[in-house]
Amino acid sequence: MWNLISLDGFFEGTEPWSLDWFQGLFDDELEEHSLEQLHSADALVFGRATYEGMAAYWSSTTGEIADLMNRLPKVVFSRTLDRAEWQNTSLVKGDVAPEARRLKSLGKGQLFVFGSADLSATLMRERLFDEYRLCIVPVVLGNGKPLFGRNTGRLNLKLLEARPLSSGCVILRYEPL
Repeated sequence: MWNLISLDGFFEGTEPWSLDWFQGLFDDELEEHSLEQLHSADALVFGRATYEGMAAYWSSTTGEIADLMNRLPKVVFSRTLDRAEWQNTSLVKGDVAPEARRLKSLGKGQLFVFGSADLSATLMRERLFDEYRLCIVPVVLGNGKPLFGRNTGRLNLKLLEARPLSSGCVILRYEPL
């Protein structure tokens, strides 16, 4: 899992794709970190809502991150989509857990889930995340869409890394115990 979240735990503001709260803090350091992660990825995994927003944004954007986002294989889990048209995307309409297990068994690199709170909650309940990577953004939104707290149950984690960035953001890496 990779997500930017506010200090009070929101990964999105009150409206879908209200992400302006971290845009000013996405600097060279965070871009470098994002590129490192993308270069290590076998595939990107999304729920429907995040997929639609990512596809709309990245398919018409240029630059190194956009090139990687467009080129990497992608998997979207959705019961409602009929097709996935973003370059290199596979659509999975069936049960999440068995397909996620199958995907994990295929590659030597990493699968990254971005955003996708509902999908992430399912993967958390099934204990399918090997690592949680969060970038804590120094802002309190007060309300929005929470990343955690979707009936996922208790999850104890071990801190692997805490890396402060010059922007005031802190990258945290955890593994489940």
